[in-house]
Amino acid sequence: MIDKERLARKCAAYGIALSAEQLEQLDRYAQLLVEYNQKVNLTAITAPQGIEDRHFADSLLLAAQPEVQGALVDVGTGAGFPGIVAKIYKPGLALTLMEPTGKRVEFLRYACAELGLQGVEFAKERAEEAARKAWRERYDLAAARAVAALPALCEYCLPLVRVGGRFIAMKGPDAPAECAAAAGALRRLGGRLVETRSFTLPDGSARCLVVCEKVSPTPAAYPRNGGKIAKKPL
Repeated sequence: MIDKERLARKCAAYGIALSAEQLEQLDRYAQLLVEYNQKVNLTAITAPQGIEDRHFADSLLLAAQPEVQGALVDVGTGAGFPGIVAKIYKPGLALTLMEPTGKRVEFLRYACAELGLQGVEFAKERAEEAARKAWRERYDLAAARAVAALPALCEYCLPLVRVGGRFIAMKGPDAPAECAAAAGALRRLGGRLVETRSFTLPDGSARCLVVCEKVSPTPAAYPRNGGKIAKKPL
């Protein structure tokens, strides 16, 4: 499916080394994704190079960050990016894949079983509802890709993170403007911006990792319901 040697070279350019077993798992994941995508809409990217660049290299750039350890929740994971790739790269992660769409959760269960991944929790939940249940302030790290603009994303993710933990948003070239727009939301939700880390994906597109720290508990009033978050971001 994918060209494993080509993917290994692309990742090596970022200082990311993949074992033969990890490359096999990623290749199998790509096969599962493309096959399943014929019956359930998981991704518009199905060409091998696209999967390598936009799904795998992108997710591995997140996975390779030093903050990615302990208990990770991937919010709005969709087809499993970046969470499943992070679990392949760092098998010791305690991973929760949070996704409200049932058909996608079925794929996530199937893919993780086929890939032999252990210690994965599947939460068929909206993040703003999960944060009012057992998942609140439980995680060392929350990550999200292509879910929402940063002010709303903070309200989805920060309530899930323990004090002292991190939230990393995977953003594009508009990250500085999104950070400025989210400053008030971060303060209100108990977070602070640590830094942004910019990369160029193998296909030339821009990726910026927005790293935030949880410095105080999220007030009980948050998160609000999804409609309010979307219509009136903090």
